[in-house]
Amino acid sequence: MGHGGGGALSAELVEHLFAPAFGGEVLAQLGDSAAVSLGGVRLAFSTDSYVVRPLFFPGGGIGDLAVNGTVNDLAMSGARAAYLSCGFILEEGVEMSVVARVAETMGAAARTAGVEIATGDTKVVESGRGDGVYINTAGIGIIPDGVDLRPQRVVPGDVVIVSGGIGLHGVAIMSVREGLEFGVDVESDCAALGGLVQSMLAVTPDLHVLRDPTRGGLAASLNEIAAASGTGVVIHERSVPVPAAVANACAILGLDPLYVANEGKLVAFVPREHAEAVLDAMRAHPLGRGAAVIGEAVEAHPGLVVARTALGGTRVVDLPIGEQLPRIC
Repeated sequence: MGHGGGGALSAELVEHLFAPAFGGEVLAQLGDSAAVSLGGVRLAFSTDSYVVRPLFFPGGGIGDLAVNGTVNDLAMSGARAAYLSCGFILEEGVEMSVVARVAETMGAAARTAGVEIATGDTKVVESGRGDGVYINTAGIGIIPDGVDLRPQRVVPGDVVIVSGGIGLHGVAIMSVREGLEFGVDVESDCAALGGLVQSMLAVTPDLHVLRDPTRGGLAASLNEIAAASGTGVVIHERSVPVPAAVANACAILGLDPLYVANEGKLVAFVPREHAEAVLDAMRAHPLGRGAAVIGEAVEAHPGLVVARTALGGTRVVDLPIGEQLPRIC
């Protein structure tokens, strides 16, 4: 299960098994989506699979997740998502009403995100060989001229911005899966981030890198960027927006909010001279109202992420081995 958690085991699986087997310069980018040129047009191309349990949770469901997750992967390349594919893998015996509910929420999410589900496929496996509904999606979108988002562009001095409170998706899933109550209702932050990204690019196309911190949380995304860019990253724990419900849940369960999954947040590395204007644009968008500067890229400790604690100390924020909570997306 750890190999599917978005941490060190996932990276090992991709880098030492899949990448050597498949080869290719495009795959070597290892981003949220691949940036390719076709017929003189720059495209972002991404695929993802969704096996979340339960199928429906506070703030969304597997249908919303499948659309928004793929749209967000494309948006992290700066692309305007255009078309999605959809593959359903259904377990024998799942009720048609459940499948209909998933399909309806998926269609509604696509319309909200401004994309079209253009092609698809359906397979059925025997009872006991699946878990109700699995979904695979792929998506394509056009990358505007002048946009070049990749971790290799990060340089010391870049400002690190997160778009809002972290950990909501993971805690929402945990609360319904394990039957836990934290005194308040916690809803997933599941949302399509394409509009937020476009508002940021309208300020300047010179953003260096974007990531949506899903599996492995903010910590995994920061570590991936630090390793690929060869820079160090320093974050200030007091500046990281952690909703009170998430902080309380993590304290009870012994979890670190930095490692808890999100489905409607992004982290951006922005040149310092543009940081204030980009932050203002993010806060003016409904999905970026809680945006905050949380740190910067530095020359020291290349490839390493460290956090300055509230007590004035420093701790290393490692890449997680697996996932604190599997089957999160």
